[in-house]
Amino acid sequence: MNARIGFVGLGVMGTPMAMNLARGGVPLTVWTRSGTHYDTLRAAGAQVANDLDELFADCETVVLMLANDSAIDEVIGRGTAAFGRRARGRLIVNMSTTSPEYSRALSDDIVAQGGQYVEAPVSGSRKPAEAGQLVVMLAGPPEHVERVRALVQPMCRESIECGDVPGALTMKLAVNLFLITMVTGLTEATHFARRHGLALAQFQRALNAGPMASDVSRVKLDKLLTTDFSVQAAITDVLKNSRLIAESARRIGTATPILDACLDLYKETEAIGSGKLDMVAVIQAMERRTACVS
Repeated sequence: MNARIGFVGLGVMGTPMAMNLARGGVPLTVWTRSGTHYDTLRAAGAQVANDLDELFADCETVVLMLANDSAIDEVIGRGTAAFGRRARGRLIVNMSTTSPEYSRALSDDIVAQGGQYVEAPVSGSRKPAEAGQLVVMLAGPPEHVERVRALVQPMCRESIECGDVPGALTMKLAVNLFLITMVTGLTEATHFARRHGLALAQFQRALNAGPMASDVSRVKLDKLLTTDFSVQAAITDVLKNSRLIAESARRIGTATPILDACLDLYKETEAIGSGKLDMVAVIQAMERRTACVS
């Protein structure tokens, strides 16, 4: 085993994140369940593992950027004989978004097998991932957090320490609560302006020149006005995050009235077959509701 870094999960976010590591000179070995994007990563200097056993055998640190809990459990072999082999002596870096409770239990299990664990969820969508401008939240033992902080530099503009596990994932949910409600509010404002027949170019100028404007609002507003639903953060992923936030809030007896309204809208949007579109496609649910009251 050598100092190569393993990276598992080459989806919308994982591919540009891995690309930035490879371009930054990180000795990278990649693998993904879908078997896609390998040519792109090879061209950037990464090696491709034939299977997971090869990747874990080759790498002391393994980064996971996977869709959900079951995908993580499958990759690390949790609950099987492979789990001990894959965890022992390795630092597992979880950059996926999961519930804080799942992450805490995963950390305990990895440490019990003789491994180490750091949470490193990210704030940002596909474009910041491509530009190496993500914000990474870190939690875990300080000495391992420092190793991960150095590792993730090529993919982020800032890394923030969040204490012990699951501090980083709890922070990620708080950040996502603001993101989801903000973008959904922007979408409703755009729907309102369009229904009133406002000049949308002027509406865009008014918002972009005002104090509420941000990198996110400018990008999402442009997508709304051009009906560009190409994915940066998919409806299905936003729905997953909304559910994680709501569940975490209920566990501590906290109300989330605005988030709950958003959750219903994203459920409706996914139900009409738009789950793979960008989150601004939630305007479709608003349009359907408007059609019912018009």
